[in-house]
Amino acid sequence: MHRLEISAPRIAQGHRPGQFVIVRQGPGSERLPFTVVSTDAERGSIELIIQAVGKSTGELVRLTPGQPIDDVAGPLGRPSGLVARGHAVCVGGGVGTAVVYPIARELAANGARVTTVIGAPSGGSVLLEDELSQLGTVVGCTDDGTYGRRGLVTDALRDLLSEDDIELVFTAGPVPMMWAVSELTRPFGVRTVASLNPIMVDGTGMCGGCRVTVDGQMRFACVDGPDFDGHLVDFAELAERLTT
Repeated sequence: MHRLEISAPRIAQGHRPGQFVIVRQGPGSERLPFTVVSTDAERGSIELIIQAVGKSTGELVRLTPGQPIDDVAGPLGRPSGLVARGHAVCVGGGVGTAVVYPIARELAANGARVTTVIGAPSGGSVLLEDELSQLGTVVGCTDDGTYGRRGLVTDALRDLLSEDDIELVFTAGPVPMMWAVSELTRPFGVRTVASLNPIMVDGTGMCGGCRVTVDGQMRFACVDGPDFDGHLVDFAELAERLTT
């Protein structure tokens, strides 16, 4: 995992929580979508958290201070605009916690009581714990039990749903996790918003790669999302398309 601060004054001024950018490091590089974790309007910069998993992300995180990036397009997508007057729970899995952080910050600023559930394989891969703990309670879940409680984020969320009245759940991370979160909250009637992560190329709705089915209708995550009602998303179709 790497943090990159990128000089992008116009994006820093116009960005709202929930929006993202598409980065192309140089000629021949992939176009890579990343959530903007934070902005600094005075410095004119945006911050990204990047997991280096392939050639293009590897090249990006090897840049040294002062080196240029050819294209940073954004802000893209619709701002979340989430407001909750009571208890809001944000559920992040892996690098999805970077998506959760600006949403949790917005909810807290709007007066919600925020609990964040973080999921990770082990304690060494937990993201943004310190930052999120400044916004409210943080519940950690790891596969091996080296941080927080051992088990799935849905186990922790189930306990929270049973103990308190929750007005909103926001989730970001692997599709199976967001699917499970949405199914868990359904019988409780709790509004659930999922930040979807389909294949994305241009970010303007032209390529159609990020199409998803929501409430029986085709939507494009890059221009209609990335946030959608988790109870209306066809997660089975999304999972199949991502696997293909």
